[in-house]
Amino acid sequence: MNFDFSDDQKALKDEARRFLTDKAGAKVTRRVLDDAQVSYDEGLWRAVAEMGWLGAAIPEEHGGLGLGRLELCALAEELGRAVAPIPFSSTVYFFAEALMLAGSDAQKAALLPKVAAGEVIGAFAVSEGPGALTAASIQARFDGSTLSGVKIPVTDGDCASHAVVVAKEGSGVSLVLVDLNQSGVTRTTLKTLDPSRGHAKLEFKNVKAERLGAAGQGWDLAEAVLDRAAVLIAFEQVGGSQACLEMALDYAKSRYAFSRQIGSFQAIKHKLADMYVSIEVARSNAYYGAWALSTEAAELPFAAAASRAAASDAYYLCSKENIQTHGGMGFTWDVDCHLFFRRAKLLAVQAGAPAVWKEKLVKRLEQRNAA
Repeated sequence: MNFDFSDDQKALKDEARRFLTDKAGAKVTRRVLDDAQVSYDEGLWRAVAEMGWLGAAIPEEHGGLGLGRLELCALAEELGRAVAPIPFSSTVYFFAEALMLAGSDAQKAALLPKVAAGEVIGAFAVSEGPGALTAASIQARFDGSTLSGVKIPVTDGDCASHAVVVAKEGSGVSLVLVDLNQSGVTRTTLKTLDPSRGHAKLEFKNVKAERLGAAGQGWDLAEAVLDRAAVLIAFEQVGGSQACLEMALDYAKSRYAFSRQIGSFQAIKHKLADMYVSIEVARSNAYYGAWALSTEAAELPFAAAASRAAASDAYYLCSKENIQTHGGMGFTWDVDCHLFFRRAKLLAVQAGAPAVWKEKLVKRLEQRNAA
C-alpha cells in the first residue's frame, strides 16, 4: 500500500512552499515576536485565505474548496516548516473540524463560509488549568442557552471571534458554540514560550451560546475533534522537524573547526542521524494518520495517538539538536533556531501533552485487544 502523497498533492505542497518562502518565514515570525500588541500576522492570514487554504477541507457547498484531508495535511506540513505565525490550526484543525463533525446545517451554513474566507477566527476551549482533564473535572456550565465558566489557556483565544467550548450540561458534557465578541466574555492575554501564537484566559458570565451536536455527547465529540487535530498538528511538527534538520545540516557543512567541516566530526554525524531517524518515524506515523483521517477509518484513534506521540518527540529532538549543532550561537536571538524550539514546545501541548497521547494509545490498544 502506498501511503505517499499523489502527484497533485505533491504539486500543492511545492506551491505552498514557494508561497510561504515568499510571504512567511523567519522575518514574519520575528515581526510578531517583537510586537507585544500583535498575536498573529494579519497580512499572511489574508494571503492564506485568498489562496483558499482555510477552506481546503470545507465542502464546496459551504464556500470551501472541498479538496479533502490529505491536501490539508500537505498544507499543514508546509505551514509547520515555515513556523507560520497565524491562527490556522485553531481555526481549521479544531474549530472548522468541530463544526463539520457536530454542527447543524444552519450552523455550518452560517460559519463555514466565513471560516473559508478568513472572516472568522476560531478557537477550541477545553482546558481549565493545570492537571489532567476529564469529563468529571469540567467546571464550565451550559444551561441550554447561556454559558458560564473559565477556560485557560486557550490557543488563539486573544484574537478568535468564535470558540467551541467544552462545558457541563446537566449531568453530562456538551460542546457549545460561542460568539466571543459579546458582552460577558472577558479575555486576558497570557504569556507563553512562543508569543508568535497568542493565548488567552477566557471568562464567560451568562454568555449567549448554542449547543453543537447532541446534549451529553460533548466529551466524545471533543475526543473525536482532538483525534483529527492530532494528525494535522503532527504534519506541522514533521514540517518543522525537517526544517530543523536542514538548518543543522547546512550549518554543519559550512562551519569549520580545526580546519575541518564540523559535519565531519562523529558527534555531529550522530546528532544529524538521530534527527533523520526520528523524522522518518514521525513521518511514517503521520502518513498512517492521514490515511485514517481521510478515509474515516476505524483505526483513526490509534493512528492519531501514534502520530501525535511520534511527531512531538521528533520535533523536540530536532529543534534541540539544531541548537546544539549551531553551538554557542545557536542559543542567541539572532539565529533562527529558537523559533523552531519555541514552536516545538508549544505544539507539544496544544492538543494535550505527548504523555497523555501515549497513555491514550496504550488504553485504546488494550480496549481493542480485550474486545
